[in-house]
Amino acid sequence: MGEAKQVIARNKKAFHDYFVLDTYEAGLELFGTEIKSIRQGKVNLKDSWCSIDEGQMYAVGVHISPYDHGNIFNRDPMRRKRLLLHKKEILRLAADSQQGLSVIPLQLYIIKGRAKLEIGLCKGKKLYDKRAVAAKKASQRDIDRALKDRQRD
Repeated sequence: MGEAKQVIARNKKAFHDYFVLDTYEAGLELFGTEIKSIRQGKVNLKDSWCSIDEGQMYAVGVHISPYDHGNIFNRDPMRRKRLLLHKKEILRLAADSQQGLSVIPLQLYIIKGRAKLEIGLCKGKKLYDKRAVAAKKASQRDIDRALKDRQRD
């Protein structure tokens, strides 16, 4: 029935640096050559964040490389992109960001021909949280390896 979503870019660093509490799907206000560049996969979400300015939400630091075959129509790759969200969602995110939470782009994908940005309401991880997650992953990897060796015998 529905078209599958084609993931273009993921922000792996966001999952390393933040606990994701909630996610939202937002449309992007793009120009012609930007969507062409996105379809080629030339997007970088690393070190990007979302800000609210005059009742509008913007994605800042999302790098969309200039389109190869574009000329004067190419836009600045680092310009802030307006996100298309309902007013209620923007107000809810604004209230949560006042409480010390951050809004971070998690992944960019295309679904039904439209580019969508998944944004997350995030809480920053402390250094000891990152160490705990790394230790848990390492122990799980050791357990999986031991089980695999046992099955082989």
